[in-house]
Amino acid sequence: MTSKQRAMLRSMANTMDTILYIGKEGVVPGTIKQASDALEAREIIKCAVQQGCPLSAREALDELCQALEAEPIQCIGRRFVMYRPSKENPRIVLE
Repeated sequence: MTSKQRAMLRSMANTMDTILYIGKEGVVPGTIKQASDALEAREIIKCAVQQGCPLSAREALDELCQALEAEPIQCIGRRFVMYRPSKENPRIVLE
């Protein structure tokens, strides 16, 4: 993925709401399933790590991206954004 494509996805994520929270359990199979479903539906999602989570946002992002074969887009503070093209209905066109 080029820096231009990543910048485009970052700008799209700016206005998005956080839809996935990682809690005190860390990244569990339920979280991975939820993230996978959300990525299939939206292609780009914003997540956050809650206060009691044993992982940092960067660690959670790396773990989820590896499990889901997704692309890390941005990680700032406790929030992060990741992208994976939809297998059945791709909507976001990267130039």
